[in-house]
Amino acid sequence: MAAQMVSAKAGPLSGRARAPGDKSISHRALMLGALAVGESTVEGLLEGEDVLRTARAMRQLGALVERLESGRWRLYGRGVGGLAEPDDVLDMGNAGTGARLLMGLVATHGFTTFLTGDASLRSRPMRRVAEPLGRMGAVITARSGVRLPLAVTGTATPTPLAWDLTVPSAQVKSAILLAGLNVAGETTVIEPQPTRDHTELMLRHFGADLRVESTAGGGRVVSVTGYPELTGRHVTVPADPSSAAFPAVAALIVPGSEIVLEGVGCNRLRFGLYETLAEMGAEIELRNRRDQAGEPVADLVIRHGALTGVDVPAARAPSMIDEYPILAIAAALARGTTRMRGLAELKVKESDRLAAMAEGLAACGVRVEVRGDDLIVHGDGRPPEGGATIRTNLDHRIAMAFLVLGMVAERPVAIDDGQPIATSFPGFAALMNGLGATITEPDEVAG
Repeated sequence: MAAQMVSAKAGPLSGRARAPGDKSISHRALMLGALAVGESTVEGLLEGEDVLRTARAMRQLGALVERLESGRWRLYGRGVGGLAEPDDVLDMGNAGTGARLLMGLVATHGFTTFLTGDASLRSRPMRRVAEPLGRMGAVITARSGVRLPLAVTGTATPTPLAWDLTVPSAQVKSAILLAGLNVAGETTVIEPQPTRDHTELMLRHFGADLRVESTAGGGRVVSVTGYPELTGRHVTVPADPSSAAFPAVAALIVPGSEIVLEGVGCNRLRFGLYETLAEMGAEIELRNRRDQAGEPVADLVIRHGALTGVDVPAARAPSMIDEYPILAIAAALARGTTRMRGLAELKVKESDRLAAMAEGLAACGVRVEVRGDDLIVHGDGRPPEGGATIRTNLDHRIAMAFLVLGMVAERPVAIDDGQPIATSFPGFAALMNGLGATITEPDEVAG
């Protein structure tokens, strides 16, 4: 049942908060813990629906995965190549990362795995993952367009692979590398542009034999040697920079605000949004820099200030692909035009985010254009009119982005369904309201 939410103009935001654990790292910690020998512990795991689906899938594949009373998670893995055939369908809900990485994980095991998901995930393309896994010997049987539901029949005699990524994708790269763990010899992915490297860092943390080389054109060649003995490790998951982006942008655009976001992952291949915001004039200070399980982490101090429109190059997209919806909100409050280039990938996310952002911004009185794969937002440095109800299309990032816009718009902004927010940011409204926002559900208003 849909749960409408409404966001009204807020006063200055203040205080300290910690965004939920990084979703990408949480998925990978569970998967590699399930492949490791011995006990692994994970703290700071994102306990959103997407990651809980991956935890459930790892149990179905034979690993012991349990949540302790302390909030830590404990896993006892099966060893590389030791996963068991699941006796039921793996329902990944809305977890696109979980589904694509799991396809790689099971592709080099000699059994059949069935995967499905919710309506949004069933509409998303899986061909780009299925093709390289097929070259390694797996058979993927899917409905038209290579979409879920699908079956992965793994091979007991997989073939090592060298694969050129035609489109930068950390999910495709990760699926191939995870498949390569259970293949004799070396499996290699050549990427023209560096994509987020959480899989590489996590593989090293668990003891895999991994090699990364830079290419003359600025890309990378990543190779993993098969049949490593991964050993149980402790993982502390940083706060997700994609989730932290929502309170961060809110503090930048709500006058008088200053907040601290604790323990945010600062991996340079995920930090494109913050680089762009700095170019727009944002005041973002990184304090208490440290390292957690190979990942750089810092506390972010965010202060309100005037923003200026910028041109965001297409080459930056891999480092901020999930942050364009909230960047578009910042652009709507900036003075001048912001052009976000090369956003074709946004058309195949949880929704067509390019169309959804343009439609929603226009409904709130913002001048916006879509030209090819570019999103162009014309800001005048003033709050937009607002007053619209936004169709989120079951997309959590669209929902959160427009709730942030409602905090500065002249009239409240509503979203048609806030339930998908729990997939990546459980407790979003409570965290934002704790900083000074006014986000409510209609029944709260009536009561």
